[in-house]
Amino acid sequence: MEDFILKGVELGVRGVDLTAYWLKSTDVEYLIGLRHLGEKNAMRFSGTAIGASMVQADAGKRAQVLGEIRKWVDATDRLGASHTRVFAGELPPGATNEQAIQWTVEIMKAATDYSGKKGITLGIEDHTGITQQADVLLEIMRRIDSPYAGINLDITHFVPGPAGDAYAQIEACIPYATMTHIRDHFDDGTPIDLDRVWRMFASHGYKGFMALEYEGKEDAMTAVPKLVARIKSLCEKYSTA
Repeated sequence: MEDFILKGVELGVRGVDLTAYWLKSTDVEYLIGLRHLGEKNAMRFSGTAIGASMVQADAGKRAQVLGEIRKWVDATDRLGASHTRVFAGELPPGATNEQAIQWTVEIMKAATDYSGKKGITLGIEDHTGITQQADVLLEIMRRIDSPYAGINLDITHFVPGPAGDAYAQIEACIPYATMTHIRDHFDDGTPIDLDRVWRMFASHGYKGFMALEYEGKEDAMTAVPKLVARIKSLCEKYSTA
Protein backbone atom coordinates (compact mmCIF):
# COMPACT_ATOMS: atom_id res chain seq x y z
CA MET A 1 0.00 0.00 0.00
CA GLU A 2 2.91 2.34 0.67
CA ASP A 3 4.20 1.69 -2.87
CA PHE A 4 0.72 2.35 -4.24
CA ILE A 5 0.56 5.74 -2.51
CA LEU A 6 3.99 6.69 -3.83
CA LYS A 7 3.02 5.53 -7.33
CA GLY A 8 0.15 8.00 -7.17
CA VAL A 9 2.67 10.71 -6.32
CA GLU A 10 4.79 9.68 -9.31
CA LEU A 11 1.77 9.80 -11.64
CA GLY A 12 0.82 13.25 -10.39
CA VAL A 13 -2.74 12.35 -9.39
CA ARG A 14 -4.66 14.29 -6.75
CA GLY A 15 -5.79 11.33 -4.67
CA VAL A 16 -5.70 7.57 -4.24
CA ASP A 17 -8.49 5.22 -3.17
CA LEU A 18 -7.56 2.64 -0.51
CA THR A 19 -9.43 -0.65 -0.89
CA ALA A 20 -9.91 -2.51 2.39
CA TYR A 21 -8.74 -5.94 1.27
CA TRP A 22 -5.33 -4.53 0.28
CA LEU A 23 -4.71 -3.01 3.71
CA LYS A 24 -2.67 -5.11 6.13
CA SER A 25 -4.95 -4.38 9.07
CA THR A 26 -7.11 -1.79 10.80
CA ASP A 27 -4.58 -1.33 13.60
CA VAL A 28 -4.42 2.32 14.56
CA GLU A 29 -0.62 2.51 14.20
CA TYR A 30 -0.73 1.12 10.66
CA LEU A 31 -3.52 3.43 9.50
CA ILE A 32 -1.88 6.49 11.05
CA GLY A 33 1.38 5.52 9.33
CA LEU A 34 -0.34 5.48 5.94
CA ARG A 35 -2.01 8.79 6.69
CA HIS A 36 1.34 10.29 7.64
CA LEU A 37 2.94 9.01 4.42
CA GLY A 38 0.14 10.61 2.42
CA GLU A 39 0.51 13.90 4.28
CA LYS A 40 4.29 13.98 3.75
CA ASN A 41 3.76 13.58 0.01
CA ALA A 42 0.70 15.87 -0.32
CA MET A 43 -1.35 12.85 -1.41
CA ARG A 44 -4.99 12.91 -0.43
CA PHE A 45 -6.93 9.70 0.21
CA SER A 46 -10.12 10.00 -1.82
CA GLY A 47 -11.73 7.24 0.22
CA THR A 48 -11.81 3.59 1.21
CA ALA A 49 -13.71 0.63 -0.16
CA ILE A 50 -15.14 -2.53 1.41
CA GLY A 51 -16.74 -5.61 -0.14
CA ALA A 52 -19.53 -6.50 2.31
CA SER A 53 -22.93 -7.13 0.69
CA MET A 54 -26.02 -5.52 2.24
CA VAL A 55 -28.56 -7.72 0.43
CA GLN A 56 -28.95 -10.27 3.23
CA ALA A 57 -32.22 -12.02 4.01
CA ASP A 58 -31.05 -12.96 7.52
CA ALA A 59 -31.35 -10.19 10.11
CA GLY A 60 -28.28 -11.44 11.95
CA LYS A 61 -26.18 -11.21 8.80
CA ARG A 62 -27.48 -7.69 8.16
CA ALA A 63 -26.32 -6.76 11.66
CA GLN A 64 -22.88 -8.20 10.87
CA VAL A 65 -22.66 -6.15 7.68
CA LEU A 66 -23.62 -3.01 9.58
CA GLY A 67 -20.87 -3.76 12.07
CA GLU A 68 -18.37 -4.22 9.24
CA ILE A 69 -19.35 -0.89 7.70
CA ARG A 70 -18.98 0.88 11.03
CA LYS A 71 -15.54 -0.68 11.51
CA TRP A 72 -14.37 0.67 8.16
CA VAL A 73 -15.95 4.05 8.78
CA ASP A 74 -13.71 4.24 11.83
CA ALA A 75 -10.71 3.19 9.72
CA THR A 76 -11.61 5.78 7.08
CA ASP A 77 -11.75 8.43 9.76
CA ARG A 78 -8.28 7.47 11.04
CA LEU A 79 -6.91 7.66 7.50
CA GLY A 80 -8.26 11.19 7.16
CA ALA A 81 -10.59 10.31 4.27
CA SER A 82 -14.26 11.20 4.00
CA HIS A 83 -15.79 8.54 1.72
CA THR A 84 -16.36 4.79 1.96
CA ARG A 85 -17.60 2.61 -0.90
CA VAL A 86 -20.13 -0.11 -0.11
CA PHE A 87 -22.05 -2.75 -2.08
CA ALA A 88 -25.71 -3.71 -2.07
CA GLY A 89 -25.16 -7.13 -3.64
CA GLU A 90 -26.85 -9.84 -5.66
CA LEU A 91 -30.45 -10.96 -5.25
CA PRO A 92 -30.64 -14.21 -3.22
CA PRO A 93 -32.75 -17.07 -4.65
CA GLY A 94 -36.42 -16.52 -3.95
CA ALA A 95 -36.03 -12.87 -2.94
CA THR A 96 -37.59 -9.90 -4.69
CA ASN A 97 -36.07 -6.57 -5.68
CA GLU A 98 -38.37 -4.89 -3.17
CA GLN A 99 -37.03 -7.02 -0.34
CA ALA A 100 -33.46 -6.34 -1.43
CA ILE A 101 -34.12 -2.61 -1.49
CA GLN A 102 -35.62 -2.75 2.00
CA TRP A 103 -32.62 -4.66 3.41
CA THR A 104 -30.18 -2.25 1.82
CA VAL A 105 -32.03 0.82 3.03
CA GLU A 106 -32.30 -0.62 6.56
CA ILE A 107 -28.52 -1.01 6.79
CA MET A 108 -27.70 2.25 5.02
CA LYS A 109 -29.93 4.35 7.25
CA ALA A 110 -28.20 3.04 10.37
CA ALA A 111 -24.78 3.20 8.74
CA THR A 112 -25.16 6.81 7.59
CA ASP A 113 -26.42 7.82 11.03
CA TYR A 114 -23.05 6.54 12.28
CA SER A 115 -20.83 7.79 9.44
CA GLY A 116 -22.45 11.21 9.40
CA LYS A 117 -21.24 11.89 12.93
CA LYS A 118 -17.70 11.56 11.55
CA GLY A 119 -18.37 13.50 8.36
CA ILE A 120 -17.99 10.39 6.19
CA THR A 121 -20.20 9.68 3.18
CA LEU A 122 -21.15 6.15 2.13
CA GLY A 123 -21.30 5.60 -1.62
CA ILE A 124 -23.14 2.54 -2.99
CA GLU A 125 -21.47 1.25 -6.14
CA ASP A 126 -23.51 0.11 -9.13
CA HIS A 127 -21.70 -3.21 -9.01
CA THR A 128 -22.88 -6.78 -9.63
CA GLY A 129 -26.47 -7.29 -8.51
CA ILE A 130 -29.52 -5.15 -7.94
CA THR A 131 -27.73 -1.81 -8.41
CA GLN A 132 -26.86 -2.52 -12.05
CA GLN A 133 -30.21 -0.91 -12.89
CA ALA A 134 -30.29 2.85 -12.28
CA ASP A 135 -33.97 2.90 -11.31
CA VAL A 136 -33.30 0.49 -8.42
CA LEU A 137 -30.25 2.46 -7.29
CA LEU A 138 -32.15 5.75 -7.39
CA GLU A 139 -35.03 4.27 -5.41
CA ILE A 140 -32.54 3.21 -2.74
CA MET A 141 -31.16 6.76 -2.63
CA ARG A 142 -34.64 8.27 -2.29
CA ARG A 143 -35.55 5.98 0.60
CA ILE A 144 -32.29 6.49 2.50
CA ASP A 145 -32.71 10.26 2.17
CA SER A 146 -29.43 11.16 3.89
CA PRO A 147 -26.83 13.78 3.00
CA TYR A 148 -24.23 11.12 3.90
CA ALA A 149 -25.45 8.60 1.31
CA GLY A 150 -24.56 8.70 -2.36
CA ILE A 151 -23.54 6.67 -5.38
CA ASN A 152 -20.04 5.43 -6.06
CA LEU A 153 -20.70 5.71 -9.78
CA ASP A 154 -18.82 3.12 -11.84
CA ILE A 155 -19.54 4.02 -15.46
CA THR A 156 -19.01 0.45 -16.71
CA HIS A 157 -21.53 -1.75 -14.91
CA PHE A 158 -25.08 -0.71 -15.87
CA VAL A 159 -27.19 -3.32 -17.69
CA PRO A 160 -29.42 -1.83 -20.43
CA GLY A 161 -33.09 -2.05 -19.49
CA PRO A 162 -36.27 0.01 -19.02
CA ALA A 163 -34.20 2.87 -17.59
CA GLY A 164 -32.29 3.16 -20.87
CA ASP A 165 -28.84 2.32 -22.16
CA ALA A 166 -25.69 2.63 -20.08
CA TYR A 167 -25.19 6.32 -20.90
CA ALA A 168 -28.75 7.23 -19.90
CA GLN A 169 -28.36 5.37 -16.61
CA ILE A 170 -25.01 7.00 -15.88
CA GLU A 171 -26.52 10.43 -16.41
CA ALA A 172 -29.55 9.64 -14.23
CA CYS A 173 -27.24 8.81 -11.32
CA ILE A 174 -24.81 11.73 -11.61
CA PRO A 175 -26.82 14.00 -9.26
CA TYR A 176 -26.19 11.44 -6.49
CA ALA A 177 -22.56 10.70 -7.42
CA THR A 178 -20.09 11.07 -4.57
CA MET A 179 -17.24 9.20 -6.28
CA THR A 180 -16.60 7.69 -9.71
CA HIS A 181 -14.81 4.70 -11.18
CA ILE A 182 -13.54 5.34 -14.69
CA ARG A 183 -12.55 2.68 -17.19
CA ASP A 184 -12.41 2.90 -20.97
CA HIS A 185 -14.54 -0.18 -21.75
CA PHE A 186 -17.95 -1.38 -20.59
CA ASP A 187 -18.18 -4.82 -18.97
CA ASP A 188 -19.00 -6.39 -22.35
CA GLY A 189 -15.82 -4.97 -23.88
CA THR A 190 -17.46 -2.12 -25.81
CA PRO A 191 -15.30 1.03 -25.80
CA ILE A 192 -16.69 3.91 -23.73
CA ASP A 193 -17.03 7.39 -25.21
CA LEU A 194 -15.23 9.12 -22.35
CA ASP A 195 -15.66 12.57 -23.86
CA ARG A 196 -19.43 12.03 -23.81
CA VAL A 197 -19.22 10.85 -20.19
CA TRP A 198 -17.24 13.95 -19.15
CA ARG A 199 -19.74 16.24 -20.87
CA MET A 200 -22.53 14.67 -18.82
CA PHE A 201 -20.67 15.06 -15.53
CA ALA A 202 -19.75 18.66 -16.38
CA SER A 203 -23.33 19.54 -17.32
CA HIS A 204 -24.50 18.37 -13.88
CA GLY A 205 -21.79 20.34 -12.07
CA TYR A 206 -20.03 17.32 -10.61
CA LYS A 207 -17.05 18.36 -8.46
CA GLY A 208 -15.73 15.03 -7.14
CA PHE A 209 -12.92 12.67 -8.04
CA MET A 210 -12.71 10.93 -11.41
CA ALA A 211 -10.98 7.76 -10.20
CA LEU A 212 -9.26 5.37 -12.59
CA GLU A 213 -10.03 1.70 -11.94
CA TYR A 214 -7.90 -0.42 -14.23
CA GLU A 215 -8.83 -4.03 -15.11
CA GLY A 216 -7.55 -4.26 -18.67
CA LYS A 217 -5.34 -6.83 -20.39
CA GLU A 218 -2.34 -4.58 -20.95
CA ASP A 219 0.28 -4.45 -18.20
CA ALA A 220 -0.88 -1.89 -15.62
CA MET A 221 2.57 -0.28 -15.48
CA THR A 222 2.16 0.88 -19.10
CA ALA A 223 -1.62 1.14 -19.39
CA VAL A 224 -2.37 3.14 -16.22
CA PRO A 225 -0.10 6.12 -17.02
CA LYS A 226 -1.76 6.44 -20.44
CA LEU A 227 -5.26 6.38 -18.95
CA VAL A 228 -4.25 8.81 -16.21
CA ALA A 229 -3.02 11.21 -18.90
CA ARG A 230 -6.31 10.85 -20.76
CA ILE A 231 -8.35 11.50 -17.62
CA LYS A 232 -6.25 14.56 -16.78
CA SER A 233 -6.80 15.90 -20.29
CA LEU A 234 -10.57 15.47 -20.05
CA CYS A 235 -10.66 17.08 -16.61
CA GLU A 236 -8.75 20.08 -17.94
CA LYS A 237 -11.07 20.27 -20.95
CA TYR A 238 -14.31 20.27 -18.94
CA SER A 239 -13.31 21.69 -15.56
CA THR A 240 -14.68 25.07 -14.48
CA ALA A 241 -12.12 25.32 -11.65
